[in-house]
Amino acid sequence: MEDFTGIDPAGKTPAEIELEWFENVYRGDIPQLTVRAVVTGGLLGAVMSLSNLFVGLKTGWALGIAITACILSFTLGAALHRIRLLGSNLSILENNCMQSTASSAGYSTGSTIVSAISALLLIQGHHLPFWTLMAWTVLLAMLGVFLAVPMKRQMVNIEQLPFPSGLAAAETLRSLYAGQEGSSGKAKGLGIAGVLGGLVAFMRDNRLEWWPGFLKLPGMLDFPGTLAGRSLAAWTVSFEVSGIMVAAGAIIGLRVAWSMLAGGILNYFLLAPYVYEKGIIQELGYKNIVAWSLWGGTALMVSSGLLTFAFQWKTVLSALAGTGRMFKRAASAPADPRLARMDAIEVPGSWFTFGVLFSGAGIVAVQVVSFSIAWWMGAVSVLMTFFLAVVACRATGETDITPIGAMGKITQLTYGVLAPTDITANLMTAGVTAGAAASSADLLTDLKSGYLLGANPRKQFIAQFLGVFAGAAVIVPAFYLLVPTPDVLGGEKFPAPSAQVWKGVAELLAHGLSSLDPTARLALAVGLIAGAALAVLDRFAPARLRPYLPSAMGLGLAFVIPFWNTLSIFLGAAVAFFVRKTRAGAYTIPVASGVIAGESLAGVLAALFSALGGG
Repeated sequence: MEDFTGIDPAGKTPAEIELEWFENVYRGDIPQLTVRAVVTGGLLGAVMSLSNLFVGLKTGWALGIAITACILSFTLGAALHRIRLLGSNLSILENNCMQSTASSAGYSTGSTIVSAISALLLIQGHHLPFWTLMAWTVLLAMLGVFLAVPMKRQMVNIEQLPFPSGLAAAETLRSLYAGQEGSSGKAKGLGIAGVLGGLVAFMRDNRLEWWPGFLKLPGMLDFPGTLAGRSLAAWTVSFEVSGIMVAAGAIIGLRVAWSMLAGGILNYFLLAPYVYEKGIIQELGYKNIVAWSLWGGTALMVSSGLLTFAFQWKTVLSALAGTGRMFKRAASAPADPRLARMDAIEVPGSWFTFGVLFSGAGIVAVQVVSFSIAWWMGAVSVLMTFFLAVVACRATGETDITPIGAMGKITQLTYGVLAPTDITANLMTAGVTAGAAASSADLLTDLKSGYLLGANPRKQFIAQFLGVFAGAAVIVPAFYLLVPTPDVLGGEKFPAPSAQVWKGVAELLAHGLSSLDPTARLALAVGLIAGAALAVLDRFAPARLRPYLPSAMGLGLAFVIPFWNTLSIFLGAAVAFFVRKTRAGAYTIPVASGVIAGESLAGVLAALFSALGGG
């Protein structure tokens, strides 16, 4: 993949690499951290946070938004200039700054809400106090942002790790500003798709009496036929009238999607009817089926994720070794006086020290006061988070995949030993790791974009830091709005598969295998073996065969979401697979992102309207 800096780090000292970038790439003369960029990015990111919350509660995935943020930022800036709300067009680095703010607000604040927080809600049966959740969300995102500070110069500047999404975002911005053919079309495609997605949600979810009945869309289309003497709908075999999962499938890709379809067929057409006829499942419907099936699916995803992580031992060792180099470089004076100019634009080490101490102490305080977790356990969770976030960031830099699930499960297993019966401690300590790792990897991805474009990293950091507050201010109240009571989670509207997995692991560690039905224990054992086998196959199979191997994550996820979601995701992936072979393939991601953003935002507005009595 092309390196837009043109810098080859081979055979050069760290000082030489940084000086070459500073003298040939850095663009300190271009406006970047402006009020209009930060405010607009914060507003844009707040909207995107709603989209990721909506999708996360449905699929358990947090979709990467770096490229979407680029296109939206460019489009919004151009539109505001056209209607004279902005005196001039945003510069490319202002746009990059706006992207950093939007990405932080839209991505860094939601991962723990759809996983650990939602799992805790399912277990306790009541919401956390508003200000407790607000403090928790902000502090976790802040910790992740500050933890990334010492990693940037090592992973981005010196090692030149690719961070593929960051590189793609930089390429997208360059093409937009260069007016390359098709770039404006992508922006228009995203906008049109957003309007259509919002229209579908409005026609489906509105309760307005004056709206013509023939223009209303049903929520679900049932298929004719029966299975084991019951309607297919009772087995969740229906088609949901929604574009979100179809669009998500277009982004996720065909391998994961067909694996999900295979897992869905296995679960809902074969295993669920068998255990129902045996009387193990008393009633049908999504909640009753998944209460049994989640054990096999969870085991498959956990064993595959942890073993895949173990196979990356070189990355782990490199990350831990690099930690020492980070601090050695930060503590020593520049060998070349010219590097003082680099230090003037990099984030100071004092910011890292103060930020980690402040956010880490705040997280421990919330754990002690709100969750009755011993202070030393909270401190251990913060310390573990630093090392695991380093590994997660390196994995993101090398592969573009942030192993948030594996990071969380490592912490869950650790606290399954330290506090074997404390489900709350298990969830909330693991939530620290997952939330902070997501924020760190997100920041480094944005810093990679800025590095390639010649941006000031200190200003980018400030933009990302401010985005945390914009995202939290929206996503926390939105969570209470979308999920007013615990029974909403795990239902047809919000299956919350990530929360189901976290809850299942925590309960299993607390209560032991004896608490499960014998068939569930068998499914768990089979899932563990299957997950490990798929991880081994994916690691050692010939490269030409890997695209045809089932995805362990996709296969396992099919056991914790309804079949109608699996069907929509597969349809979206299949359509995108063929579209990518045509000239329209370049529009796949923008259009899919637009559908998700438009429909999810309309869904949130419909929930708000209903909560205010409009329905």
